[in-house]
Amino acid sequence: MEDKSIVVIFLDDDQKPVGEFVSPVNFELDTRKLVDGKHLLRVISKDPTGKEGIRLIPFEVKNGPAIAIEGIRENAVVDGVVPLMINAYGKGDQKKFLITGSETPQSIPAFLWILVIGFLGWSLYYLITYASLTEQ
Repeated sequence: MEDKSIVVIFLDDDQKPVGEFVSPVNFELDTRKLVDGKHLLRVISKDPTGKEGIRLIPFEVKNGPAIAIEGIRENAVVDGVVPLMINAYGKGDQKKFLITGSETPQSIPAFLWILVIGFLGWSLYYLITYASLTEQ
């Protein structure tokens, strides 16, 4: 043990370590015990000579149901009545995939409407032009 480094793992601002291990370490972080949001994993290593190194790893936990919102974006400036479509669905457990409710319906984008209307207009122009040429 004297010739190996010690690894101490901290989570967020906790003063009490999650664990202290002899290097190399195989460690499983159970995010189901953490609240959703941003967290910080601090890994401190101490080599046999007493020197220390630190590594900070920011990460985000999203164990709760996924939430999809259409009709407003982050930091948007809005006024009047804003229609929103909100869908929330859980992922289930990791052994079984839930298909029910896992897809969020979305409206058709404006550029697609423009393309369809443009194509229909061009088609109508083509048909009228073709019909007028065949009558002659």
